[in-house]
Amino acid sequence: MNSFYSRSRRDLLKQFGCGFGYLAFAGLSGLEALSAKSSVSPGLLEPKLPHFNPRAKRVIFLFLHGGVSHIDSFDPKPKLTEMNGQPLPFAKPKFTFAKTGNLLKSPWEFKQYGECGQPVSELFPNIATCVDDICMIHSMVSDFVSHGGAALQLHTGDGILIRPSMGSWLLYGLGTENENLPGFINISPPFVHGGGQNYGSAFLPAVYQGTSIGDGGTQFVQGEIPNLTASEKDIVQQRRQLDLMKKWNKDHLQTRTYDARLEARIEAFELAFRMQQHAPEALDFSKESKSVLDLYGIGVEPTDEYGRQCLLARRLAQRGVRFIQVSHSYPRNYWDQHSKLREGHEKNSKKVDKPIAGLLKDLKNLGMLEDTLLVFGTEFGRSPAVQGKDGRDHNPTGFTIWMAGGGIKPGIRYGATDEFGWYAVENKMTLNDFHATVLHLMGLDHTKLTYRHAGRDFRLTDVAGRVPQEILIQ
Repeated sequence: MNSFYSRSRRDLLKQFGCGFGYLAFAGLSGLEALSAKSSVSPGLLEPKLPHFNPRAKRVIFLFLHGGVSHIDSFDPKPKLTEMNGQPLPFAKPKFTFAKTGNLLKSPWEFKQYGECGQPVSELFPNIATCVDDICMIHSMVSDFVSHGGAALQLHTGDGILIRPSMGSWLLYGLGTENENLPGFINISPPFVHGGGQNYGSAFLPAVYQGTSIGDGGTQFVQGEIPNLTASEKDIVQQRRQLDLMKKWNKDHLQTRTYDARLEARIEAFELAFRMQQHAPEALDFSKESKSVLDLYGIGVEPTDEYGRQCLLARRLAQRGVRFIQVSHSYPRNYWDQHSKLREGHEKNSKKVDKPIAGLLKDLKNLGMLEDTLLVFGTEFGRSPAVQGKDGRDHNPTGFTIWMAGGGIKPGIRYGATDEFGWYAVENKMTLNDFHATVLHLMGLDHTKLTYRHAGRDFRLTDVAGRVPQEILIQ
């Protein structure tokens, strides 16, 4: 009884769940967890040695939200054109998202490009000029037919349970290369279909959580970060205020066994202070040449917005950000054409085709592609059978992503779907395999990158995953 009455009011509020303000603070702490050099727990974000010599120093992940149709972009199916309007000659998957009818040919023509002869459709004429640098992976599979589960599995390895995101695992395994910017940034991430979990740290220390710039629901303008300008003009006074607040928070931290969220909040304040001095320069495009702006399609429509996002990704990569995601996100931009396939895919491809090609070419021109892994990904593909009058259903049983740079063998095709594009039938590549490959190129053995939680060792790849050597430069 004496120990009960000797407890502080703060402890009672926490333990009995009555402190709603405390709970709100805890949630805010998680949201504000930014990746920065840790002054509270030395070593959490210090640069760490990889398991072996890496081929890539950083990852830029282009996430096209909603399900880009592989059979209308990078995986042509002549048989689908031949049998247009006829029933599928084999069984459809046991579980589908919606009811589909007969076969629907692609409304776009394909041509072969480059010395490698990779086929690309009319949707992506600019990316088509880069195929000699690209490895097309045509045999991706996911376990989820709905957007939420599929997006979570793509980002975290699990479509049901809360798990750390790919970027968080990389920060945990390698630390950060800079002190003045987060090590993991997500540009315009979606706030649905997993939302913040797609770039969250889950049970990893909160300092490994990603930092978002913008979101999928608002216009991306100049790559602005809210509240980047200090309200306190006197930087010395601001530093004194921050030091006092840090002292109070550290004193409170010492009374607790471990509080990753409070620790991360302290780091967030420290990083925010440093970002006020350094981030504006990273976000400022004024010194970029007109030729570079034109390369990304900046200043003209419809490429200006995604062009700015892609150029910002390159600038962040130059400044030591370890993992950068550029999302083309719901609800403003969405590849989920259950109807009006031609209208929706053409509208979206015109927004992203030139910026993506511009990013790849810019990285190559700067000598950065060699140690930057560029990934073009979507949560699943589309069905070869029509939905409604002119749409396609979700298809997680066979779809395409592509990778370039960072040790990936260029100008090749890996894996294959059947002659209609529904099932992966050759060199099937799971998302565990995909994650294992990304970690491998960054110098990490996916079987050794583990974190002890709830009585067991967790991995990004869980208990599976292999690295297909055929797509790697040996």
